[in-house]
Amino acid sequence: MPPAAKTKKPDSFLNGRSGSRLRLSTRLLAWYDVHRRVLPWRAPRGKRADPYRIWLSEIMLQQTTVKAVAPYYARFLQRWDDVGALATAPLDDVLKTWAGLGYYARARNLHACARAVVERHGGKFPASEAELRALPGIGDYTAAAIAAIAYDLPATPVDGNVERVVARLYAVTTPLPAAKPEIRRLAGGLTPQHRAGDFAQAMMDLGATLCTPKNPACALCPWNESCAAYARGEAETLPRRTPKREGVLRRGAAFVVRRADGMVLVRTRPAKGLLGAMTEVPTTEWQHDFAEDKARTGAPRFASTKMQKRIAWRKVAGVVRHVFTHFPLELSVYTADVPARTPAPSGTRWVALASLAGEALPSVMRKVVAHALP
Repeated sequence: MPPAAKTKKPDSFLNGRSGSRLRLSTRLLAWYDVHRRVLPWRAPRGKRADPYRIWLSEIMLQQTTVKAVAPYYARFLQRWDDVGALATAPLDDVLKTWAGLGYYARARNLHACARAVVERHGGKFPASEAELRALPGIGDYTAAAIAAIAYDLPATPVDGNVERVVARLYAVTTPLPAAKPEIRRLAGGLTPQHRAGDFAQAMMDLGATLCTPKNPACALCPWNESCAAYARGEAETLPRRTPKREGVLRRGAAFVVRRADGMVLVRTRPAKGLLGAMTEVPTTEWQHDFAEDKARTGAPRFASTKMQKRIAWRKVAGVVRHVFTHFPLELSVYTADVPARTPAPSGTRWVALASLAGEALPSVMRKVVAHALP
């Protein structure tokens, strides 16, 4: 909150005058030159950013924190240090290296995009936003981020941090997501012709370090004298958001089969759809009206009738809970043991328990395995 004596109106940039916008960009860039974050994908001062590294980091950072992304980013670069190397990698290897980071469509699009850059652009990322947007998995934000940060073009990437900064700067009261077009327009008006890449990163840093969702450090902000929300004492209440509709709970059962020679039964999910091409233990369908008393009918069926009759399914106490973007999920977990060298049912395969961590298991399946095999 601003001090009680602060009655000064925000700078006249709010009326759209270019001179005021120039002062704002100059102030922010001066702050950035002193306070810029050191990030693994950020080029050192005075060096040109690598488009491959910017693209890789921006895809990983979608819906994910810097802290969570950093080790994955390092592993990807260690295995595939340029877009050509990533393009020739098997998709399964990419999914295995991505496993645990979530939002797995990003990994499939990452691989498809690398191949498209090689096939369409000779292994070099295009500079124009239009050409970038035509690549798999690259939307308006990522295209603008690459154009600005890697090529220093006057593009305006608007992520959650930038949305928050702009909504407060102009006191935009329209709730998100309806306010997105207005915020993008206002943000575009702030982008300078020179040092556009530094300005884009400065906006991100400002939102990540000072203009935070809760308890923003307004007193330290280089724009506090120009911020309409700060002047009104409303910084912490903006941006406003339309409440999200909660998805309906889905339920199901997961089956963890252990073979006496140290193998675990898994299968690969269909290439398209939720968790596409990822590895999982067999499960029933995930339904709103799942019937627990009929769960065992969805268990994997072995070819040998004798073997099928011998299997004793044991229900593990409790459930595994996981939340996807559009719905929460609860899975009951059943375990069973089978003799060594038992053939895998159709559509499944055996993997060594010791190497299970290296499979492309999404987070929900890692939870299932941990619940079944503590």
